[in-house]
Amino acid sequence: MDFNPKYDKYIIMQRLLKSIFILFILFSVTIYSQGNQKGNIKRADIIIYGGTSAAITAAVEVVQSGKTVIVVSPDIHLGGLSSGGLGYTDMGNKAAIGGISREFYHRIWQAYNDPATWKWQKYPGNGNMAKNVEKPTMWTFEPRIAEQVFEDFIIENKIAVFRDEWLDRKDGVEMKNGKIVSITTLSGKTFSGKMFIDATYEGDLMAATGVSYHVGREACSVYNEKCNGVQSLARHHSHLFKTEIDPYKIPGDKTSGLLYGISPEPIAADCIGDKKIQAYCFRMCMSNHPDNRVPFPKPDNYDPSKYELLARVFDSGWLEWFVKFDMIPNRKTDTNNHGPFSSDFIGMNYDYPEASYERRKEIIKEHEDYQKGLLYFVGNDHRVPAEIRAKMQNWGLAKDEFADNGNWPHQLYIREARRMIGVYVTTENDVLGKRQVPEPVGMGSYGMDSHNVQRYVTAGGFVQNEGDIGVEPPFPYSISYGSIIPKKEECSNLLVPVCVSSSHIAYGSIRMEPVFMILGQSAAVAAGLAIDKKIAIQDVLYETLKKELIKKGQRLTLEDL
Repeated sequence: MDFNPKYDKYIIMQRLLKSIFILFILFSVTIYSQGNQKGNIKRADIIIYGGTSAAITAAVEVVQSGKTVIVVSPDIHLGGLSSGGLGYTDMGNKAAIGGISREFYHRIWQAYNDPATWKWQKYPGNGNMAKNVEKPTMWTFEPRIAEQVFEDFIIENKIAVFRDEWLDRKDGVEMKNGKIVSITTLSGKTFSGKMFIDATYEGDLMAATGVSYHVGREACSVYNEKCNGVQSLARHHSHLFKTEIDPYKIPGDKTSGLLYGISPEPIAADCIGDKKIQAYCFRMCMSNHPDNRVPFPKPDNYDPSKYELLARVFDSGWLEWFVKFDMIPNRKTDTNNHGPFSSDFIGMNYDYPEASYERRKEIIKEHEDYQKGLLYFVGNDHRVPAEIRAKMQNWGLAKDEFADNGNWPHQLYIREARRMIGVYVTTENDVLGKRQVPEPVGMGSYGMDSHNVQRYVTAGGFVQNEGDIGVEPPFPYSISYGSIIPKKEECSNLLVPVCVSSSHIAYGSIRMEPVFMILGQSAAVAAGLAIDKKIAIQDVLYETLKKELIKKGQRLTLEDL
């Protein structure tokens, strides 16, 4: 074909226009896609990360204060330990518990004021449960009832909850000018807000944000304390070995090796700090009703040698196995650790606070296997005294609890993990009333309670536990606003009502579920005030915050009781 300049120019122009059109389409699709992604970002005034009891009370407060909220929960079941087996509440002085926290326990009472709730036990009647009380409460309850109360809070307040959403701890926190802009979960969902609350037991959002924190026990010298660090002279003698028990596989033969769970590490001097943390366990909901009892399962990897030390404790004459089978309604228990060898998996959780999600799942499974094996051992092994073994066989897992998890609690008792180093650090001096607490936003009253931290061999060659502390405060104490907020230069729109700023031993008192709920609500009130004034959380005027908290029924000082 002969060359035709006019024709070729036409073809060139046509192709150019086509290319421009294609580029325009591609550009439009890209812009639409980006806009669509931005549209998929979930937005609210306040984003709460966690599914604990503190997360729920915080969310309820946000809604009741007229703000929008999204709860981003790694957990499927809401309520943390309060719905996860801890039904025999560690409340301390009940008068110190106010606000939505107290409302929770009032709703528990309401549930049990219905005769239909008492399926496995005779209804005790309203008069036996509360008398001449304006807003009665109940402090012992079944996990399923507690979970329903939390779900009712969610439904009534129309709270958006995204469950099974795990923070991307590596790249999931977007920061700008010292503020969190958004968080992204491993599923790819992004949540943007003006204020953020970390209400997890682990403090993952706090840590990913870059806020300072501590793991382990501080030396006594750090905060001028007496009960921190290594404490070989334990103050809870019921959790010590009271008799001399040989720690070796073959008694008297050091070359045979130590029994399972005993550390070969020499114990440090008292008051020395370390990176160890108090033991975890599952709070067990058991039943002795024949129609609501599931036999304790035998783990696939069951190894009776792991419980040889308990057998030797029994051999020594110890018969206190059933002491902490604390009864809750419907012939069930909240069974906790008790004695020198029990459900606490001592020394097996040191890496949990900082561990990856995968490693945490392994640790949780290790605790589950240990505790299942323990229950099976006590009910079946010939080394267990016959009378204890026979009585144990009357118990089993509650058939109507944790039905989607083999009747096993869905929440491990994370007694402590990370603890923020915030504006104010609560120490034993606050708990014991030795100094004035500034700007209180709630109260605690339970004893400073640390479970055992390690199991070791004494200089005399016998096994012993270390770290168990129980020191009662003389009266309820205040908890400072500065203990739930980080330093301003680290983050100005984050509140932390669970992994609060406190020493190890002070946290032993603060770490009670009613207190977490109290601090969750107070955190939400403060966040709302900061939004209204468009200021940093650290710049909230305390007098304004105090008025709001009092209005909402919070107890802040002894004068409020």
